[in-house]
Amino acid sequence: MKNIKILSTRSPAQTRELARRFAGLLKGGEIVFLRGPIGAGKTVFVKGVAEALGLKSSPTSASFSLMKRYGNRRHTLFHIDLFRLSEGEVFNLGFEEMLEDEKAVILAEWPDPLAAMLPADRLEMEFILCEGDLRRIELRAGGPVSEALAEELCKKTNAR
Repeated sequence: MKNIKILSTRSPAQTRELARRFAGLLKGGEIVFLRGPIGAGKTVFVKGVAEALGLKSSPTSASFSLMKRYGNRRHTLFHIDLFRLSEGEVFNLGFEEMLEDEKAVILAEWPDPLAAMLPADRLEMEFILCEGDLRRIELRAGGPVSEALAEELCKKTNAR
């Protein structure tokens, strides 16, 4: 993961709008790692994606349940939150089933414990707290699918 693209948002509403644009690019099969400190906007981003995909339930922090599945006829969203877990603790979460679902999108917060279990072609989004509500979001793609996704998102947001 070499090429870094940078986006920014100045409010939770802008983070949700970015997520809505992002959701419009999803086809199924995408894997996105969301990194950043508590309060950086990761769950806000997941909520915006779910809203834009027309999913009825609104995601909340998945920290206490590890993984939540949301779906409708067209989309399946897996929201994974592995805060404070190790690789050994997440081994039996059913990743094989997630990867077999062609319409599934996997959004993983605190993803390090599953890095070795999922394909390298994934988009990594680092949410960096700046002054006030400003968030710097660094995108790193790990393969052709995630690279195309990052490129399209940047085109839609006039990013650098």
